[in-house]
Amino acid sequence: MPQRMMHLVAYLKTGPTALHVGGWRHPESPLDDILDPERYQHIARVLEAAKFDGCFFADLFGLYDLHGGSFDAYVRRGGQISFLDPTVVLPVMAAVTRNLGLGATLSTSFHTPYHLARWLASLDAMSKGRVAWNVVTSATDLEAKNAGLDELPPREQRYDRADEVLEACFALWDSWDADAFVRDKRAGILADPSKVHYANYAGRWIKTRGPLSIPRSPQGRPVIMQAGSSDRGREFAARWAEIIFTIQRGREEMREFYQDIKTRMDARGRAPQECAILPAVTVVLGETESIARERADYLNSLIDPELSLASSSSNLGADLTKLGAGKSLAELQGNQGMKGSEDVLAQTMKAEGVSFREAAVKRTEGRELVGTAEMIADRLQEVFEAGVCDGFVVTPTTFPGMFEQFCRGVVPELQRRGLFRRDYSGRTLRENIRN
Repeated sequence: MPQRMMHLVAYLKTGPTALHVGGWRHPESPLDDILDPERYQHIARVLEAAKFDGCFFADLFGLYDLHGGSFDAYVRRGGQISFLDPTVVLPVMAAVTRNLGLGATLSTSFHTPYHLARWLASLDAMSKGRVAWNVVTSATDLEAKNAGLDELPPREQRYDRADEVLEACFALWDSWDADAFVRDKRAGILADPSKVHYANYAGRWIKTRGPLSIPRSPQGRPVIMQAGSSDRGREFAARWAEIIFTIQRGREEMREFYQDIKTRMDARGRAPQECAILPAVTVVLGETESIARERADYLNSLIDPELSLASSSSNLGADLTKLGAGKSLAELQGNQGMKGSEDVLAQTMKAEGVSFREAAVKRTEGRELVGTAEMIADRLQEVFEAGVCDGFVVTPTTFPGMFEQFCRGVVPELQRRGLFRRDYSGRTLRENIRN
């Protein structure tokens, strides 16, 4: 039986900061190329040379302004901002790669299924079957207001709508048979209309006729990614997800999540290999352990506590400057917030014996794996072989330096141990993520 191989996916942003709020301030983090195509083409080449399964862009339909009722902290202090639309950046990256998977984050709450299906099918066709859709239902009222709504619908309702959006998108992607093209110039027949179909989808929230105007891509439809941690989010993932991006602090939390998702998948008749569960990992590398720890200490000295708190406000969907003024977290959140962020804060409070505010300020500090390439490979191997994940989403500290170091040092070590591919075996992202 072939040895089980881990999967690696890179977490990207079209802005200064990914998850580590101090990374953009590092001397080795360039800032003058954020709007340049070359920045994204370079990282695509780096990741493909290392045989990563793929990458995806986290995104927001707006600019965070929860903290203190203003976007001041994010703009002034360099928070997670999407300066570019990832659906515009991905084709630039596709043009310089042949195998790397390319993921976009798009919300089911604000876009029609036809728009979503059309955007993603176009990307998937032009990349020859390498696109993933990171499905989100959105977690902040600011996004709703940018889409013409006053506030987000309740979380359960958002997921109910999301189910219908995906049902509709799948119907639209299936509206062209794989062999619809004839391309017979002599007979004057471009395509067989009997192999093009109306979707005629109608649900409670969603209605679309179709057919899609875009022929079927080599992988048929984009790979579905998801990151929900609530009970309803896990049910959604068990039904649809082929890649799950998750954040847990420790191995036992990873094990609980992994077993829960696989059990829910089994109840729906899905095989375990149909979905890769990938917890986030961030690393700081050095030629020796002491050098790596020095680098980690310096990196964490660049963290702005106010931006850390603002980031926690954004992820929790609550202005934490108001917490303790007679308002509970739940009251401040309303329909907003990400359950995964609440879970990680709770895990940090328990593990480190710190207060809620201390955990919120320390959102990224001290969560890195620190050491030599061999030490990092040891940790990844240990977690992977414990059967609590199928690989990892690698999140950067400095960009692009951390990815370059990881691909130059850790990946060859994982390959030497027979834990990671030396070359791509599939033509499409779906084929590679399931091998």
